[in-house]
Amino acid sequence: MTRAEKYDTMLTGIVSGFISPIIVGLIIYLFTAHGKSLPQYLKTIADANIITHTITLCVFSNILIFLLFNRFDMLRALRGVLAITIVWAITVFVIRFI
Repeated sequence: MTRAEKYDTMLTGIVSGFISPIIVGLIIYLFTAHGKSLPQYLKTIADANIITHTITLCVFSNILIFLLFNRFDMLRALRGVLAITIVWAITVFVIRFI
């Protein structure tokens, strides 16, 4: 069993598709916080009304994971990334219009 076959599960895709935007969000925070704490930074984003823009930017990293899983023919993991990306998109839609 190769490594690609071992990790070709939907759970792998869901976890990687959920963790990747969070890591990207933390990287964005590190570069743009200017000494603010995380709650202060999140309040600044909320006050500027750019929550959905920030989430969308973070979820964009799922494209790289999607392409990586596609390259290694890990179709089950690919489905997991696609599923969690749809969940992120629904979250953005709900935040934006409610």
